[in-house]
Amino acid sequence: MENILQVTYAQSGQSAELNSMGMREMQARAFAQRNSPYLLIKAPPACGKSRALMFLGLDKLLNQGLRKVIVAVPEMSIGASFKDTALTEYGFFANWQVKPENNLCIHGGEKSKVAAFKRFMGSDDQILVCTHATLRFAFDEVDIASFNDCLIAIDEFHHVSASEDSRLGALLDGLIQQSNAHIVAMTGSYFRGDTVPILTPEDEAKFTKVTYTYYEQLNGYQHLKSLGIGYHFYQGQYIGALPSVLNASLKTIIHIPNVNSGESTKDKHTEVDAILDVLGEVQSKDPDTGIYLVKRHEDGKLLKVANLVDDDANERPKVQAYLRTIQSADDMDIIIALGTAKEGFDWEWCERCLTIGVRGSLTEVVQIIGRCTRDSEGKDTATFVNMIAMPDAEQVDVKVAVNDFLKAITASLLMEQVMRDCHFQMVPSEEGLEIVTRGNEKQKVTMYINHNA
Repeated sequence: MENILQVTYAQSGQSAELNSMGMREMQARAFAQRNSPYLLIKAPPACGKSRALMFLGLDKLLNQGLRKVIVAVPEMSIGASFKDTALTEYGFFANWQVKPENNLCIHGGEKSKVAAFKRFMGSDDQILVCTHATLRFAFDEVDIASFNDCLIAIDEFHHVSASEDSRLGALLDGLIQQSNAHIVAMTGSYFRGDTVPILTPEDEAKFTKVTYTYYEQLNGYQHLKSLGIGYHFYQGQYIGALPSVLNASLKTIIHIPNVNSGESTKDKHTEVDAILDVLGEVQSKDPDTGIYLVKRHEDGKLLKVANLVDDDANERPKVQAYLRTIQSADDMDIIIALGTAKEGFDWEWCERCLTIGVRGSLTEVVQIIGRCTRDSEGKDTATFVNMIAMPDAEQVDVKVAVNDFLKAITASLLMEQVMRDCHFQMVPSEEGLEIVTRGNEKQKVTMYINHNA
């Protein structure tokens, strides 16, 4: 396996530096637009969007006369990003505090959560965190006028759609058209992966845009200096190819293929067992946390492995609770996941994302890559590896076509976020399209995208 892209960054430390109010560069950029009623924050994973929202929300509550802040996230685990945070010790004028009864990112039925949401709206409480689903259900039962003078923050905003069938999109349109609610939309990938836009042009024009690119974020890190993107092609079942790809010495998130995909064996639990066998010998499973201890084949080191594929109602909450309390690199080594541990999942020590099978959208790929691009002491390289099943045919032209297709995907991925800073020049060539970066000859990159691939 070779990386088709390897980028080295300057490690300037700028994106991690705090100003006098305790804000990183991206957060300060967003806060400068705090008086705008509609904010669209487009910024990569790990740059601090959650805390940026805390700064904005508290200012709107304390200085702009708003009554409430409602934060909506796509899944319960992401709600932990908005837990109580002491901001005053870094220079801000208030702390972010969510009462336990107003944290609705907990297990339980939507009926009880909607009841809690309605109670919150009628109380003097100011901050609530819930899932997109809870917000949608509550919106159907609450008078839209009650959202007046409230801030609605929607995390992972690419879940919104301008389609008539999108309930979240209809909710957003209702807030814009029928209330004076303020809106903060946050996303690391402002595209959905289908042909439906996130916002109509008319609605998007109402938003003040705050953009922070991947290049700014990664170039400004203190520790991480290199990002690689590579592909590994295999034949047969992917389990047989894993030993040549899976490095048990690297902190890794393994995303197994969807059970309906061609790469899947159709038995996700057997696949997890096979991965554990590749890693080493299972020694035990902690009954309180659900974490496996696996004796590594190479040197006998005990690895801590989390299984997020198991969706048992008793097991998964224990594993998720443990992952939310990780404090050091030694607390976790390998995470095996299926549909989780993608967007909004924080594990700063992750060095590699190993993804099996072609993903359905660029949004999903961007989100997965974001799991390993967090800055962490002792981590100087991050890598995204995608295992792709090769066609049975061995003809050279088949392999070239697949390779070119993947290069095109990667180029599209990069161009979304880095074009402004790398100053891409696109020049037609005989092979297709020549993409050359200008301004820093030491990092000059040329890719060829075959129009017919």
